[in-house]
Amino acid sequence: MMTMMLRIVLILASVGTLTLMIQKIRKAKLQIEDAIFWVLVSGMFVVFSICPPVADFLAHLVGIYATVNFLFMFIIFLLLMRVFSMTIRMSQLETKVKELVQKIGIYQLELEESKEMSAQKEETEEKGHET
Repeated sequence: MMTMMLRIVLILASVGTLTLMIQKIRKAKLQIEDAIFWVLVSGMFVVFSICPPVADFLAHLVGIYATVNFLFMFIIFLLLMRVFSMTIRMSQLETKVKELVQKIGIYQLELEESKEMSAQKEETEEKGHET
């Protein structure tokens, strides 16, 4: 069973998170895809707060007899899933950055070689005009 204080804290934290996400989206400091996760989590906690029997049912379904323990476990699970997905995304971005750096390096090398060839060509043309 959830205490009234826990329910109030969940509602306030959820509303605060939702407000913060909307502000960050408006200021273009957060992508909508990233904010959706937090909005959904906030929504779930509002549902758990308004309808405690839902959280009680899920807790007993999982085999946890204290609803508060279920909520903590649920939060930890969600955060671990979020960290895992962010790790995957970061790994993909690092691979893309590495590929871009390699391509830029190749383009710079080709540009330098092109400049050297142009300079050599100009030198040979100047020598040919002098004689």
